[in-house]
Amino acid sequence: MENFIVSARKYRPSTFKQVVGQESITSTLQNAIKNNHLAQAFLFTGPRGVGKTTCARILAKTINCLHPTEDMEPCNECESCAAFNNNASFNIHELDAASNNSVDDIRNLVDQVRIPPQAGKYKVYIIDEVHMLSQAAFNAFLKTLEEPPAYAKFILATTEKHKILPTILSRCQIFDFKRISVDDIAAHLAWVAESENINVDKEALHVIAQKADGALRDALSTFDQIVSFSGDNITYKDVIENLNILDYEYYFKIVDYILNGDTSNLLLTFHEILENGFDGQHFITGLSEHLRHLLVVKDVATLKLLEVGPALKEKYRDQSTRCNPGFILKALDLTNKCDLSYKASNHKKLHVEIVLIQLSSMQWTPQQQTAQVERPSQPQTTIQKTPAVASDVKPASGTSVAEPKAAYPTPEAKKAETKPEAQSKPVGDEQATPKTEVKKPVSTRVNKPQNGNGERNISNVSIKSTLDALKRENEKTETVEAVIATEFNQEQLEEVWQRFAAGYKEKSPTFGSAIEKYKPELSESYKIRMKVDNMIIAKDVLNMAALLEFLKKELNNNQITIEPILPGKKERKVVLTDREKFEAMAKKYPGIKQLKDQLNLELDR
Repeated sequence: MENFIVSARKYRPSTFKQVVGQESITSTLQNAIKNNHLAQAFLFTGPRGVGKTTCARILAKTINCLHPTEDMEPCNECESCAAFNNNASFNIHELDAASNNSVDDIRNLVDQVRIPPQAGKYKVYIIDEVHMLSQAAFNAFLKTLEEPPAYAKFILATTEKHKILPTILSRCQIFDFKRISVDDIAAHLAWVAESENINVDKEALHVIAQKADGALRDALSTFDQIVSFSGDNITYKDVIENLNILDYEYYFKIVDYILNGDTSNLLLTFHEILENGFDGQHFITGLSEHLRHLLVVKDVATLKLLEVGPALKEKYRDQSTRCNPGFILKALDLTNKCDLSYKASNHKKLHVEIVLIQLSSMQWTPQQQTAQVERPSQPQTTIQKTPAVASDVKPASGTSVAEPKAAYPTPEAKKAETKPEAQSKPVGDEQATPKTEVKKPVSTRVNKPQNGNGERNISNVSIKSTLDALKRENEKTETVEAVIATEFNQEQLEEVWQRFAAGYKEKSPTFGSAIEKYKPELSESYKIRMKVDNMIIAKDVLNMAALLEFLKKELNNNQITIEPILPGKKERKVVLTDREKFEAMAKKYPGIKQLKDQLNLELDR
């Protein structure tokens, strides 16, 4: 049985041309070799798995190659290249700074630098993870790095450039490696699959490339994992199942339901996603990314930002034509807020469902939005404004008298139907008992909504319309209420005031005593003014509804109002300087000024 070699090692680039996604860096290094402009030290920095160590090895191999090609690539045939390929080169040394980060390790390296190469042009030292070196090790390395022998070249590699001393950075030629694009990773994976005789879908390769997040080594490791799972035939379904990735189709369905205002299927689909083992936050972040793709695909200039396969790109373009840009922006804002507050929510499923319902309601038509407000007002209108008309309408066989009564049959309504004389009252009598006639249909409308089959009809319940109806009825009641303004004088007011204070002392002795202490003063328009000591007592008086109600009832005047009055503010004391104080005292006592002159005293400036 042959030893298995992972794809990241088996297909590791051996020439600059094979390096994926770093064309600017490789071309710069090739030109430097060709023009003999090699720096004494290089620093390769960038995220993991983008080719830093690989480029360092290819550079070391190329500058020691005896017969490089015209493109400055190693020939892979000379003695130096053969020794490097067999890991037997004495001119190329690799040091892992993560495990060799002490001062002694660097001193041993400095001692080796003093020995010239026995064969070849250069001795190359590749120090990986150089940011792991200690402070003392960096200091011990400074002098050698600044003035190395002509045959010594240093190549430092790190993922965290900010941890390296500025004195080290100033002595190196820095190359920043970038993340590899999804298309480049997918193309390289397709080449590896072809070399291994593996059939794979293009969409599956794009999913693997997106999962790698710009790291080619991670993509190759994931590719090996998928091959172990599905064998020589890799499909899109195999990839999303093995990597636990939510299928794109779910997001397309979710957006379709949102556009159609289909809240029921929207919530059922989300429940299905949770049943499949996916996290709610994972779903909401995926939905945000899907909405971002729909926005990006709308403009040809930003189409290149959509890093998906050709078939999937067409699906995004088709769905984006049915989405308004304003809707997408509002939806992105909602999903982003949901993502930020997801961890703080105690009911995470409900937290996401509320956002989905909000997204769905954005696409409701004006008729859908106003239907729940208009329907509840029909029973109120029928009973209150046209009672006489309702009794004149003759129902057809098998039907009820009026549509609202059929939709909301209540016990009160049934009693009204059996008593025609109750509905044949004149319109003028209706105002005498407005509360009874209006509140009954409103209360039964909320508590017992039913459809024609006798079942509860929840879809027609509207709390907003019920509150509006109550508000309108209260306003109407206030307008119908008669104005009572019986005249009274100051003595009558004080007598009633004392009676309230005496009776209230039993409930609250403190407040009762305060009411008794502050005497009322009758002003114009039945306004009662009372002087209080501070604003706290004034607020207590204003909030004392029982006092106002008692005065209105005992004095038979519903126009009475109470106004607390605070005492006038005292004159603020003026702060004086020392000179001003002396002048004030000199005016009052002239002898002080004479004493100052006799003693030749001076005031401080």
